[in-house]
Amino acid sequence: MPEVRFRVRWPDERVEVCYSPSTVIKEVFKPGEAYSLADFLARSEDGLTRASDRVRQLHGFACANANNQLIEIRRSAAAFADLPDARVTVEAFED
Repeated sequence: MPEVRFRVRWPDERVEVCYSPSTVIKEVFKPGEAYSLADFLARSEDGLTRASDRVRQLHGFACANANNQLIEIRRSAAAFADLPDARVTVEAFED
């Protein structure tokens, strides 16, 4: 199963490279697109959960790295929870 990294830019201009164990993440994000914080979180949850489920189907266990990445995304997003217009840009995929 091909791993994918996706580069995001947070509202404070910090860039973070995130991990997905599956290309399914490409179904929820479009490179160059800026998402509201809530939408970015929902899409991250959807994509990384689906990616982890694919690992479970193939190997019989969920992907701990996908879960850890989701925890890190939530942690980073919490810093911007009070900004009503906070947007997160998915800059690119790194296969």
